[in-house]
Amino acid sequence: MKKNILTLCIIEKEGKILLGMKKRGFGAGRWNGFGGKVEESESIEDAARREVFEECGLIVKSLVKKGEIRFEFDDGTPGRIVHIFKADDFDGEIKESDEMRPEWFEADAIPIKEMWAADAYWFPMFLEGKSFEGEFLYDRPTTPDRAAVIVRKDLCERAEPGERSLPKPR
Repeated sequence: MKKNILTLCIIEKEGKILLGMKKRGFGAGRWNGFGGKVEESESIEDAARREVFEECGLIVKSLVKKGEIRFEFDDGTPGRIVHIFKADDFDGEIKESDEMRPEWFEADAIPIKEMWAADAYWFPMFLEGKSFEGEFLYDRPTTPDRAAVIVRKDLCERAEPGERSLPKPR
């Protein structure tokens, strides 16, 4: 089964993290970074920039790739490969979109219990400036009234950007 290729961009400024409350679609009712599907005609980095602009109005000048996580679902929902970026160089004014309601959080006050369950594992690594990769198997996708349950997880730190520590996806 073909996996969706997605981006996720975490915006950081002066020790604060910008997250968005997902208002509709996949992951609605959860806080998350900004991102989405990579279109056929664009690079992963271009997709990350486009999604940030569409979801919160910021123009990202530079991206640093921090992680790559594969998500699978026991209920048959197609898997996802998510490329996770950090952005701390951007222009524009933050605005709410029909998909996301942006809000700044102090790094020590991230609403982790209102995020995807896997975020509790990789987000601390992100905040520490580490690069990482992993794979998470959920029972089913998160909905506004029920968080997905992690069935299996495998997460590790990468010593160097681009270095693979886990086997390549099957």
